[in-house]
Amino acid sequence: MSRCVAHLDMDAFYASVELKRYPQLRGLPVVIGGSAEQQPELFNGKPRFSKLKGYAGRGVVTTATYEARAFGVSSGMGLMKAAQLAPEAILLPADFSAYRRYSNLFKAAVASVAPHIEDRGIDEIYIDLSDSAEDIVTLARRTKQAVRESTGLSCSIGVAPNKLLAKICSDLEKPDGLTLLSMADVPARIWPLPVRKINGIGPKANQKLAASGIFTIGDLAQADIAFLQARFGRSNGSWLYEASRGIDERPVVPHAEPRSISRETTFERDLHARRDRPVLSEIFTGLCAGVAEDLQRKGYTARTIGIKLRYEDFRTVTRDITLPVPTADAAAIRKAAQECLRRVQLEKKLRLLGVRASGLCSDTALQSPGMSQQGELPLAALNLQ
Repeated sequence: MSRCVAHLDMDAFYASVELKRYPQLRGLPVVIGGSAEQQPELFNGKPRFSKLKGYAGRGVVTTATYEARAFGVSSGMGLMKAAQLAPEAILLPADFSAYRRYSNLFKAAVASVAPHIEDRGIDEIYIDLSDSAEDIVTLARRTKQAVRESTGLSCSIGVAPNKLLAKICSDLEKPDGLTLLSMADVPARIWPLPVRKINGIGPKANQKLAASGIFTIGDLAQADIAFLQARFGRSNGSWLYEASRGIDERPVVPHAEPRSISRETTFERDLHARRDRPVLSEIFTGLCAGVAEDLQRKGYTARTIGIKLRYEDFRTVTRDITLPVPTADAAAIRKAAQECLRRVQLEKKLRLLGVRASGLCSDTALQSPGMSQQGELPLAALNLQ
């Protein structure tokens, strides 16, 4: 292959980290996504675990062990739905500080073997192996071994001529898989897969394709480009046409500047702007402080601050404001976000609140004076009648 790209994906990452902490749960259906209430309690010196049955709330599945997935549980699914599918599954809260620690460990281990890496999130990376003089299979196996030695966890690697195909094939032989794919393999190994396996085809596009009689990647490859452009737009139609044929010219980019930094939370119950004002104010302040912390840690300031609200009827609205001077100060972010709140109606209950910083400028020397001590959101900021 003139180009050789690997996609490394940690296997059931969050769940695998938890199984290192609780090895007695290995082989059992385990779901990650609970709140602090599901934290295991010691009973006679041994941890006692919560189960999914009887769960009530708005939590979602962050990830699940393969044993839980066998019941139909999947990431992003509501925990109440998961409880119907696997009531006896163990429910654990997410521990993102631990996941970030293991993420840093596995990425450092990979970098020691193959340094040309594009970070794609907490549990996945792309690796450009095009210039490697070592046999690709040997190098991939050394990479997997380095990850296991540094973390005790397994990963799956897909190796292909480009990023699109590498990501697809890293999922073909999970867990602990190693899959090699050439362009000649695309008709036999890629075309039978459902179209949603192409990264970038979401639920809405999947439904739209299905309505046109397109269910597999092979079906998509047989579609006329003019039809796809008419149905999905010129740019998206061309992309679908090329993706179905395994064409992807995107390079592996070792470092990419983020476009925005955000924090949001979905409430366990719908919250009312007046009756639940103290709770909303605390959450709002925490989100602003979290965005400021993320900006400072990553060395950025933001020129635009925005909010995101989702009402009880699932309608979502966003508002933003551009500042005269970029900031990473929590108090300034909160003040700007309050201005955005004044521009929305809040008669309906809320199910989600988010704060977003965009228009980022690199500024590693930035120091923030910290979060101002503020109490509840003023009624004026909530635009209450």
